[in-house]
Amino acid sequence: MVGIIRFFSENALIVYIILAIGMVIVATRLWRAWRERRESVFGLEQELAQKKVNRAIAIFVLLFIFFLAELVFEAFLASTLPASLLLATPTLGIAGYPTNTLSPEMATRVALTPAPTPIPGAVGCVPGQIIITSPSPGQELKGQVSIEGTADIPNFGFYKYEVAPAGSENWSTILAGREVVQEGELGKWSTTELTPGDYLLRLVVTDNQGQALPPCIIPVRVGNQ
Repeated sequence: MVGIIRFFSENALIVYIILAIGMVIVATRLWRAWRERRESVFGLEQELAQKKVNRAIAIFVLLFIFFLAELVFEAFLASTLPASLLLATPTLGIAGYPTNTLSPEMATRVALTPAPTPIPGAVGCVPGQIIITSPSPGQELKGQVSIEGTADIPNFGFYKYEVAPAGSENWSTILAGREVVQEGELGKWSTTELTPGDYLLRLVVTDNQGQALPPCIIPVRVGNQ
C-alpha cells in the first residue's frame, strides 16, 4: 500500500494531465453522442445514440473517480505517512545511517560544514543545521517528551529521530518530518513502553537526494514511569 501511495504521490502531475486529457476526449464524444441522440428520428437510431451517450457518461464518471482517488492519494494519504517512507530508503550500514557513496555536491557540503560546537555528552551535533536542544544530554525522561532542536540543511529532504539502547546499534525510528525546523519542536516521544535504563537519541537529517549527513546523537536515561 505504501508503494502505491508513493507512486501516485511522486507522479501526481503526470496522472492529472493524463486524466484531464482523457476527460476532455470523453466529454467531446459525449457532446457528439448527445447531439446525435437529439437529431435522431427513428427509434433504432435513437437507441444506438443513447447507448453511445450512456457509454461516454460511464467512462467520464470512471475518469472522475480516478481523479478523486489521485487527489486523495496525493493530498491526504501521502501526508499521513512518515516522510522516510515517501523517499527511497537507502541501505543501512553498521552505524545505522545510509551508506550511499557521497556525491561530489554532498562531499563538498560536508567539507564546508562548520566544525560542530562541542556539547558535553553529544556527538555530531551542528548548531543551526542538525542539533537536539531538548532533552539535554544525560537528562532523565519519563512519559511523553517533546523533542526540540533544528533540522535545516541545504536541499532539505526530511528528518527523523531514533532511539537505541546504550551500546547498541539497533536503532528504532520514533518519528519523521518533512518540514524544516529551526530551533523548534521536532515532535513528541512517548517513553512509556521502554524499559528504564540508558539510551541514545539521535537526529538524522537527509537531503532530497536521499543522502544523510552524520547524525546528532545524545545520551538520555529513561526512568521509571
